[in-house]
Amino acid sequence: MELPSYNITYSKNPKNFKVKLLKDSPHLLKTIKKEKKAIKAFIKTNPIAGIISDNRFGVRHKSIPSVFITHQLQVLSGNTTWLSSKMHQHIISKFDECWIPDYKGSKNLSGVLGHPENFEATLKYLGPLSRFEKQNLKIKYQLLVVLSGPEPQRTFLEEKLLIELKSYKGNICFIKGVVAPKQTQTQQEHISIYNYMTSTELETAINTSNMVLGRSGYTSIMDLAKLEKKAFFIPTPGQFEQEYLAKKLKAEHIAPYASQDEFDIEQLTEIENYNGFKFEAFQVNYNKLFGLF
Repeated sequence: MELPSYNITYSKNPKNFKVKLLKDSPHLLKTIKKEKKAIKAFIKTNPIAGIISDNRFGVRHKSIPSVFITHQLQVLSGNTTWLSSKMHQHIISKFDECWIPDYKGSKNLSGVLGHPENFEATLKYLGPLSRFEKQNLKIKYQLLVVLSGPEPQRTFLEEKLLIELKSYKGNICFIKGVVAPKQTQTQQEHISIYNYMTSTELETAINTSNMVLGRSGYTSIMDLAKLEKKAFFIPTPGQFEQEYLAKKLKAEHIAPYASQDEFDIEQLTEIENYNGFKFEAFQVNYNKLFGLF
């Protein structure tokens, strides 16, 4: 079964983020309605014991135990955070439980995003989730650049970095984050450029790199925490969550960051003054967790 796409895009001007979000709301509500319809049709011919929704608002059913997975219990949107968070929490409360991929205590990765006060729902913390495993491999690259996220900001950052990194001393692996039918690899002096990498290739690339430069998206943060890497972050302009996470990690002396407009190559030397990520194992009782179903 293929679910409808939310088709979320971002404005070229980050200041227009809220306006565009409001304009996209009708489409979002229609998509949620389509999701509910698709799930209803699916369970008629496919008896299931439970539903686990990965940030899909309409993927639930009132007669089947349904779980919502997210780290974003608070949705940061500037001076409208109270409203966006309230709306998001209202949707989450319709699920039987909410599972958060983060540590439960004060030492965590998501901060206020995944640890709100007075949240009216059943919350269970899973610990950070990552597809990767730390490997003791020989360092091949001094710097790994991993681009991701919506256009046009991804392209803006790609163009800026390819200029800035010409003067960088050391081997660089540069992953554009552009998925295509075929992988391509080109070489510009000391920079190995890939349009994309598979999950296995990316795992190896991170393990064989001394430090990582990229967006401060939460999935990326969990991956870097699992592999215990040093990093430098450039939040996507206008994305309040990425900006908050970058500031949080800098305040905790884990990783430095810079805005996209203000970044320059000299700032990468700041990484040496930060501790980098340290991973702590988190035990989950899966028998108890899946007892809901």
